[in-house]
Amino acid sequence: MLYVAGQRPTTVQDHIALVEIDLTGELMIAAAAASEDRLSPDRIDEVLDVDGEAGGRGCPVPPSP
Repeated sequence: MLYVAGQRPTTVQDHIALVEIDLTGELMIAAAAASEDRLSPDRIDEVLDVDGEAGGRGCPVPPSP
């Protein structure tokens, strides 16, 4: 007998995963457009819209409601 797992409702979304996918896409676009081999840490911060001067990486993902 073949077992088929139940399907998830289509309204379930992982908001953090969606944000991570979006940020990854932004990095890929920036890397493809760059003339150098690698993006500098400053350029990565700029693409991800985080402040690298705060002593660490900012969290671009908003907290869950």
